[in-house]
Amino acid sequence: MTTNWPQPLYEIKANLFKGLAHPVRIRVLEVLSSNGAPTPVSELLTITGLEPTTMSQHLAVLKRHRVVHSERVGNAVFYSLANPKVADLLVTARGFLADTLGAERDQLDSMAALPPVVAQ
Repeated sequence: MTTNWPQPLYEIKANLFKGLAHPVRIRVLEVLSSNGAPTPVSELLTITGLEPTTMSQHLAVLKRHRVVHSERVGNAVFYSLANPKVADLLVTARGFLADTLGAERDQLDSMAALPPVVAQ
């Protein structure tokens, strides 16, 4: 028996994070966020050093997940964040990582203060 229930929000969120789950896509989003204006694909290619087909695939994933918006102007295609909250998400993730890595650094620093261990 199948139902036509709407997809639960946690599944939609999981799919969003799957769409973001690649370093190139995160890098593209960070570039778009820092530019604050529509950015041509040519600039994204220069910054990332990717081949056009690879960039196209990553942009298609971001577009499918409604994270970016594209606009064609003449022969150029410009991309921008679909919602300013995407930038907020990137800032939150960076803050979380900074906190996590900071705690690990504190642990490593405390290990350095331990007396030396000599192998027998």
